[in-house]
Amino acid sequence: MCAEQVDYGTFEAALERSRRLEEDLQKNPGKYKILTGDRPTGRLHVGHYFGSLQNRVRLHKLGVPTFIIIADYQVLTDRDTFEEISENVRQLTIDYLAAGIDPTDGKTFIFPHSHVPELNQLLLPFLTLVTNAELDRNPTVKEEIVASGQKTINAGMYTYPVHQAADILFCKGNVVPVGKDQLPHLELTRTIARRFNHRFAKDNPVFPEPQPLLSEAPIILGLDGDQKMSKSRNNTIMLSADEDETAKLIRRAKTDSERFITYDPDNRPEVANLLMLIALCTGRKPEDVAGDIGNGGGGQLKAMLTESLNDYLREHRTKRKELEKDPGYIRQVLKDGVAAAREEAISTLEEVREVMNMQL
Repeated sequence: MCAEQVDYGTFEAALERSRRLEEDLQKNPGKYKILTGDRPTGRLHVGHYFGSLQNRVRLHKLGVPTFIIIADYQVLTDRDTFEEISENVRQLTIDYLAAGIDPTDGKTFIFPHSHVPELNQLLLPFLTLVTNAELDRNPTVKEEIVASGQKTINAGMYTYPVHQAADILFCKGNVVPVGKDQLPHLELTRTIARRFNHRFAKDNPVFPEPQPLLSEAPIILGLDGDQKMSKSRNNTIMLSADEDETAKLIRRAKTDSERFITYDPDNRPEVANLLMLIALCTGRKPEDVAGDIGNGGGGQLKAMLTESLNDYLREHRTKRKELEKDPGYIRQVLKDGVAAAREEAISTLEEVREVMNMQL
């Protein structure tokens, strides 16, 4: 194994690399292959939409080949329940399609990684390229352990970033859209790719070192105004909610005691969050939205958000209801995605076996 340590670098450096990458993606989308996805822990919410799903649709429409992985095995790392995994996979797929992802373009594939055995076989050689100490130091793993609230941690939690490396590298993904908190995972993937190439394929590298594409989307706080929007914190507006449910949820959103509405994220985070959501729905600046409301107070703020969000999501929700009625189509989308992913994974695994001198 190489003596180098995992270098997590600085956020500023990652941001600059991401900026240059974004510029080239616009000009040369065919040079790249994106790997992105979610864990199937439930339906997607508004925070997911503005935080990642909207960006995936944008990249998809640019024509960048995209593998969207539904990381069902990883649900087992921090949860005791598994009964709803299959249904959650279906619901995620519906939200992807309703948002504008088109899996019939020949470049976009949606699949659960439990159905691609060749992908998961990469986990074994990859585990030999990292140390226990490196997994212990991974800041993202530490945060996820704390967030899980578990008293005993299974080995799957520690190997989560190595499994994620297999998710990315099986298709030789070279771009991964991430938030700041996921950079350490991706840097470990880059290190694994580099170590594998150095150890087994010095002359003809097998794996690219994937680059992070950092999202410019703001973090969407939950309706409690205290923490990031999350299903586990019960502070979300689900994309599948109807207009009446949305209105009811927004009415109980936290604001503050000041009547005059201003956009001040540092001192008034709850109000600023609702203003940001209106801005994202309307394409306006949150400061301008605040100026329109002025002395209208929290009531007018919530009324404007309700109208803006319901208008913005109406097409998504209509399409979502149509897709719900066609489970056979959703199943076929996943089967087609699995077939394409397996084809990629089989090819990669054969190459891996060859450079490791394991071919028959």
